[in-house]
Amino acid sequence: MTLIDTAPGFAATLDALAVELGVVFPTQAMTARLGPPLEHLLRDHLAEDAVAPAGDRFRALYPEHAVAPTPVFAGAHEALAAVRRHGGRILLVTGKYAPNAQLHVDHLGLDIDHLEGWVWGAGKGEVLRTERAGVYVGDHVHDVEGALAAGVTSVSVLTGGCTREELEAAGTHVVLDDLTQFPAWLDGHVLDLRLADLEARLRELGSVLVAFSGGADSAFLLAAAVRALGPDRVAAATAYSHSLPLAERDPARAFAEDLGVRVLTPETHEMDRDGYRANAGDRCYFCKAELLDVLGPLVDEHGLAAVATGTNADDALAGFRPGIRAASERGAVTPLKDVGFTKEQVRAASRRWELPTWDKPAAACLSSRVAYGIEVSPYRLARVERAETAVRRVLAEAGTPARDLRVRDLGDRASVEVDAALVAGPLATGSVGERAVLDAVLAAGFVEAAVDPRGFRSGSMNDVLDDRYR
Repeated sequence: MTLIDTAPGFAATLDALAVELGVVFPTQAMTARLGPPLEHLLRDHLAEDAVAPAGDRFRALYPEHAVAPTPVFAGAHEALAAVRRHGGRILLVTGKYAPNAQLHVDHLGLDIDHLEGWVWGAGKGEVLRTERAGVYVGDHVHDVEGALAAGVTSVSVLTGGCTREELEAAGTHVVLDDLTQFPAWLDGHVLDLRLADLEARLRELGSVLVAFSGGADSAFLLAAAVRALGPDRVAAATAYSHSLPLAERDPARAFAEDLGVRVLTPETHEMDRDGYRANAGDRCYFCKAELLDVLGPLVDEHGLAAVATGTNADDALAGFRPGIRAASERGAVTPLKDVGFTKEQVRAASRRWELPTWDKPAAACLSSRVAYGIEVSPYRLARVERAETAVRRVLAEAGTPARDLRVRDLGDRASVEVDAALVAGPLATGSVGERAVLDAVLAAGFVEAAVDPRGFRSGSMNDVLDDRYR
């Protein structure tokens, strides 16, 4: 069991067996060779007809002598948690007697879905195939044999009795010093798989018009499309309207042009839609409907296959997303969501590709700042943008720039949401910093203003929605 250090418990049980049998086992040498089935180790020290009974007695003694003193290896629980974080299932395949292996699982609180015991070498491959494993982590050359027999990725750790050279000679794909290195390796491995799936999905589409806001998700999708299809089969469309901050326009255009793709900047008129201006809980539906209704004809005009949005796998699980529904109804494709790309993976892949947007804060449209039930208007959006620009300037001049910032329009009153660390420090209640920020918001046209003590919270306006829109 690669998760636990079986040496102390094995040695204690072997010594107890030796006393009962009246023999002397070379405990230290036998413990150093752990991995093969117990009977293989006993054959060198007992008569052939005594091996099987000795093995049975060892397994009977095992619970009393081996379970309590056996610890997990450093990083074992974290390794299992990493698998869960990626939505994986955990299979324990071991040469150990299954009931005794289960005792370790229970005693140490190991998060396991299925345990299969008393399998060895290539025999593990059949279990791995049956359970549809994708990666097998082991510490012995025979674990490598099982992984290769199943056609899955073999990951080996050096906490067993085999050397790096032995494991590599056996054909393992990866060698780690110990399990503490596994979460980072798994993150990279899953990201590689997602990138390969994304490339395949984009190639399947053939060409795309990316709805490009300039944010981290759509920027990554645009870069991935260029890598998969080439710039001639990709275009970026950034819709200009009152809801797109002016500060976002030039960086978005520069990013797309650096990739060598066509940049389209059609105007959208979501303000002409009654449902958008009314700003009920489904406002985003009308916004996305307007966007897709404008971009749809451009697909045919420029000889492209589909409009692609940067919707990721997390967005699809976030619950209230009327904009996603509007885009889907109009035939938009979602390559990132289709292959399971999460926001975290978007940022990791963007960093790997050295995209400047890898750590760009979320930048929802200006209308998202206006409280539901208050009509959206060009005046309100311009006022919010002026206020946010002014607050950013004040904070930068004070040497405390904000990463995340929203000025929420609650009517004539503004709520300033900014990084929690700033709220607890430079913008604490009654501070000079708080007064300077509030003065900047008031100068932008608000009658009242306050700093939200809870700090920035993405989607905080959704807290007041009634059940109709959830």
